[in-house]
Amino acid sequence: MSGNIELLSATLAKAKSEDRAALVAYLPAGFPTVDGGIEAVKAVIAGGADVVEVGLPHSDPVLDGAVIQTADDIALRGGVKIADVLRTVREAHAATGAPVLVMTYWNPIDRYGVERFATELAAAGGAGCILPDLPVQESALWREHADEHGLATVFVVAPSSKDERLATITAAGSGFVYAASLMGVTGTRESVGNEAQELVRRTRATTELPVCVGLGVSNAVQAKEVAGFADGVIVGSAFVKLLLDAPDLPSGLAAVKALAGELAEGVRRG
Repeated sequence: MSGNIELLSATLAKAKSEDRAALVAYLPAGFPTVDGGIEAVKAVIAGGADVVEVGLPHSDPVLDGAVIQTADDIALRGGVKIADVLRTVREAHAATGAPVLVMTYWNPIDRYGVERFATELAAAGGAGCILPDLPVQESALWREHADEHGLATVFVVAPSSKDERLATITAAGSGFVYAASLMGVTGTRESVGNEAQELVRRTRATTELPVCVGLGVSNAVQAKEVAGFADGVIVGSAFVKLLLDAPDLPSGLAAVKALAGELAEGVRRG
């Protein structure tokens, strides 16, 4: 069975045709429970997210902040397994028709089996994987199976990436490019925003792929700012924090749906 890379590409192209950035939401599987996590993914899509990244919880998520680390810990203590991550993808995509990717560190896929994971992710209707710690030069086996199964391979670039390195990364990737930076605290936001904009400019010089920015965006004003220079705005911690702070699951679902709606307005640039 083929995965949904074409749906992902079509969704990002549709946003561009509407003269806006796509809203990409991140939520970890198994948080606050497996069923609750599935409902949360449905809620952000109902609120206006175009694409969802489902996080595969990891015991040492070195690239994630404290909020996502806390959620991952809750999911792992709840016993979440890769089968639950795939179920989250399957049920969320089936219920919404939206493209759903898995964001994961490499080690769990390597242990599970590269071909097995790609086959099962495609069968679940997944659109691909975001692999923040998989070096491009070590990615050939994954990319072979991803291509075979119609899955995107999304690599992460950072402001520290040299131009030659950017070209190598973007040539190997598919779906979109994840441009990682930090919005920072209010006092440093302007300079960090400029750094992100420059990273997008440099990345676009190497590829026709859409460039989506993960910046610590948490509100519509910031979303609009990033949408002014990026093809997609990635929001994760803000959604996770709402679920962490909610007194119960229904309140949390209502909150993430409302935030998705505000952000969806923000990415419309006008």
